[in-house]
Parts: sequence; C-alpha cells; structure tokens
Amino acid sequence: MRRLIPTGDATRPVDFAEDTQPEPGRDEAVVKVEAFSPNRGETFLLEAPAPGLKPGKDVAGLVVQAAADGSGPPAGARVVGHPPAGGWAEYAAVPAHSLAVLPDEITTVQAAALPLAGITALRLLRAAGAVTGRRVLLTGASGGVGHYVTEIAAAAGAEVTAVTATAERGTRLRELGAAAIVHDVGEADGPFDVVLESTGGGAPATALARLVPGGTLVWFGQASRTPMTVNFFDLLAGPENCVIRHFHYAGAPYGPDLATLVRLVAAGRLHPEIGRTADWSRTAEILLDLRERRIRGKAVLTIGAAR
Repeated sequence: MRRLIPTGDATRPVDFAEDTQPEPGRDEAVVKVEAFSPNRGETFLLEAPAPGLKPGKDVAGLVVQAAADGSGPPAGARVVGHPPAGGWAEYAAVPAHSLAVLPDEITTVQAAALPLAGITALRLLRAAGAVTGRRVLLTGASGGVGHYVTEIAAAAGAEVTAVTATAERGTRLRELGAAAIVHDVGEADGPFDVVLESTGGGAPATALARLVPGGTLVWFGQASRTPMTVNFFDLLAGPENCVIRHFHYAGAPYGPDLATLVRLVAAGRLHPEIGRTADWSRTAEILLDLRERRIRGKAVLTIGAAR
C-alpha cells in the first residue's frame, strides 16, 4: 500500500512511499482510509521529523477488518477515527475505542474534519465549565477548533467574542453564532467570564486584563509559535483574581466524543468548516498552505472515491 512519509524538506514536507498494510492489535480495527485531515500542529512536527514518524490522526473510511477482541464497529461499517498515528495512508490501524460509526447522511469528507479539532472543542468547553449566559473570548478563532468552539458555545447560550485576522473569516464566525468579531485581542470589549487562548505571545496578558474578577483563562495552544508572556505586576492591573489553566485534549477513549460530534452534524447542529478539499496527491502543497494559515477551518485530502 502507499502512505505519506516525512521528507525533512520544508518545501515538500511529505512524499509517497510503499509500505506493508498495518498489523492491528487485538483491540484495533483496520480502516480503508477514504479521507484524512491534517492539523496545523502536525505541520510543525514535519519541520524536524522524528525517525520513523508516520503522521496522521484524523481519518474516515471503511472498516475492512474488525478488532479481534470483538470491540468496536464491524467490518463494512463506515467510520470516523482518531488513531495515534499513521492515518495518511491507504489503510490505518485504529483502536476500536477511537472509532464512531457514520450515518449515511454524513460524508467521509465531512467526517475527516471532525476528530482532533472537534474533540478539542468539546473537551475545551467542558474544561471551561458551564458557558450558558457567560461572556467568552476566543482567540485564534478562524482555525478548525475555533469554528467548532464558536458554534457549540453559541448554541449553548454563550456570548462569544471571536478574534480573527480578517473580515471574511469573521463573517463566517458570525454565521456560526459569534456575537462579536475583533481582529486583535486588544479590541475586545470585556469584561469576560472565560478566555479561551490559543495564540501565545502577548495575547494572554492582554486577554487576562479583560477577565471579570475570579474569571478563568484556559490556555490550549501557541499558534503564533511565540511563548506566552505574563508579567505578574501587570496582572495586578487586571482582575482582582483569576484562574489560568493549561489544557490538552488528549486522553482516550475518543469514540464517545466522536459519536457526539457525528450526532450533532447529522442533526444539523454542527457544521464542519472545510476550507480546502483535494486529492491526497496534493498533500505536500496543502500542508504548506495550512502551516502558513492560508486555509480557513480544515483541509481534507481524499483517497480514491471518497464520499
């Protein structure tokens, strides 16, 4: 079978290679991959790839071999999955607890855009606590996570202010329920009960100054690739007290959260924002555009007759 492997070349970060089909563990199913979605964080790993790296964590396709222990979907089921690695290939081994079955009305292209960004959004909002009736400031809102957070939080009754670079991207976020759009954290009209911060650099300090007393900042990314800086004495000029919380989405099983996302999409309550769809022969090109933030939302690569 064919898979994409790192090249170490910044101008063409992946290329095709021949490989054997994966040998699944007893609790893993083999999925014939029809579509996969790269994440911006994966583009950073490809700049200096670790030996043996097999990228790919967001896949959708068809189960061709069910897990030997009897868990998970049967052979023939259409699924979305979140393997630990190896998803940019014609076949992938996926833990059964990291799969969810797809109904006919959801395409594999839509489904491939769900896993990492969607799971992150769900778990991030759980970490933030109940958001109904609360004012939420979201930075880095134009990426895959940002779109999902905006739509889910707004539907739950939050008043979301989204920070995004362009008016075009802001228009879409308003359609998804954002109450206000700003292009810089400093423009946000606080105070806010919750800040969801994903850019790093000086943004967290500026956002903290806009928290209500006792408010919470959840730090879940560093898209600017500049370390977060917060001066203690500057912080005293902001809220009387606050909570700064680090967040990472990881922690299996992922299947239940994938099933929730699938249910929301099927019900028309969640809309994957797919800024680019292309054949996987164009993966290297798409990765460069994703790294340089030239794609709104998610990018999805298709293998064969994805639907």
